Amino acid sequence: MLRFLIRRTGYTILVLWGVSVITFALIRLAPGNPARLLLPQGATDAEVEALAESMGLKRPLVEQYLTYMRNVVKGDLGLSLSYKKPNLQLIGERLPATVVLTAAAVLVSLAISIPMGVMGGIKKGSFIDFLAMFFALLGQSMSPVWIGLVLILFFAVHLRWLPAMGYGNLKHVLLPAITLGTPMAALVTRMTRSGMIDVLSEDYITATRAKGVSQNAIVFKYALKNVMIPVVTVLGIQIGTFLGGAVVTEQIFQWPGIGGLTIAAINQRDFPLVQALMLVISFMFVMVNLAVDILYTFLDPRLKF
Repeated sequence: MLRFLIRRTGYTILVLWGVSVITFALIRLAPGNPARLLLPQGATDAEVEALAESMGLKRPLVEQYLTYMRNVVKGDLGLSLSYKKPNLQLIGERLPATVVLTAAAVLVSLAISIPMGVMGGIKKGSFIDFLAMFFALLGQSMSPVWIGLVLILFFAVHLRWLPAMGYGNLKHVLLPAITLGTPMAALVTRMTRSGMIDVLSEDYITATRAKGVSQNAIVFKYALKNVMIPVVTVLGIQIGTFLGGAVVTEQIFQWPGIGGLTIAAINQRDFPLVQALMLVISFMFVMVNLAVDILYTFLDPRLKF
């Protein structure tokens, strides 16, 4: 396992380096002068040039990049040009809200999809199976924007049970979690159902039934563990995406996560903050994938590091 972790650490460093290069290049190819955007309207060209010089934007790109990477190695992700705060502090203030929303969305998704997918796979062709497939198709075809607006209209405007926006207690997280988790629940339902149908037709399941093992033990002890391997893969990708900032959901419900911070940083041409966000998001994505790889070995003992 140690060799595996060392190898994955090397991959992580390469991925983060690639992200830093691509982000650095793309941001500076975008039109507009960040120095002009930071100054009040009507600022003179001399003032813009002076600010750009003080920000280091007049130096060669290679020199700017090397300076940036030296600071990253030291743990310094720079100072935000628009917020006038350290980038790590800004990200640290927003990250807990994104983690809470991600965890709630995953819980909502699994609470819906696993029971529905398992029952649909066991009772193939039944009314329960029809409901599972209907939900899977409907959930994947609906836009999160539409889901969020419908939930706000019904639960916040008409019934007044839940707040339409904001960040605070459990009531605030329910609507954005359902909005974010519904498409993922639909996908996991379809995968769980199809996986359960395939696994239950395997020879070893037939042999297990012949030994007199109960149906519940067959489903939850033998079949579901094998079904969960591709499901865990999808969950890992989705969790990494959510941690990167569910921009649409956060904008609809005014959720103070890193998705909204990313959009604000891009609009304000805040180079240091955008680069810091991309590095942190990439690191989280890689760490989630590492956790998924380790989880594989517990689900299937045949897999080795």
